[in-house]
Amino acid sequence: MPRGMRASGSRSGRSRSGRSPSEPPAGDPEARARQICLRLLTAAPRTRAELAAALSRRGVPGEAAEAVLGRFTDVGLIDDAAFARAWVESRHYSRGLSRRSLSAELRQHGVEAEEIREAVSTLDPEQEVATARRLVEQRMAGTRGQPPEARIRRAAGTLARKGYPPGLVFRLIKEVLEQEGPGEAAGLELDPDQYLDPDADPDDPIG
Repeated sequence: MPRGMRASGSRSGRSRSGRSPSEPPAGDPEARARQICLRLLTAAPRTRAELAAALSRRGVPGEAAEAVLGRFTDVGLIDDAAFARAWVESRHYSRGLSRRSLSAELRQHGVEAEEIREAVSTLDPEQEVATARRLVEQRMAGTRGQPPEARIRRAAGTLARKGYPPGLVFRLIKEVLEQEGPGEAAGLELDPDQYLDPDADPDDPIG
């Protein structure tokens, strides 16, 4: 070989086609699909639906995408049931979300209905009530000194955005008011239609 010439696959790390050795052949859609899925799964857990959407956006043919997604599911790299269980535990304890809100979020991630039901069922109803009570207590404690109507509205809005039913929300608000003093809830009409505004106070740090 004449001096100064370099063999194929030299320091540049690229073949004559200009493709990096780590890149799959352009004519191998399954290899491309594997690489895309592995890269996404390395960054964060994903559902099968999310990975399928990502492959479609990148132009991977449907047959190749399904083949790779099926293999990844078989070996446990894709596990929507485990994703849903982890999501429920994380989002409930970190954000205080109700089972209703958690179910809605999992649907947005493409989790199947049965897997959503199983994941949400791991959240004990008593734990959900305890979390709602803690949120009400935090909200009411942070608004002491304000008019009662404003306090109720802010607490109700916070819990409504997290998916708690009005009946539970207003029962807990009444209990907290009564704990603060026998006259705190006197004369107040705790009507959800009057106080409940899920879109209010979007910058609420508790919400």
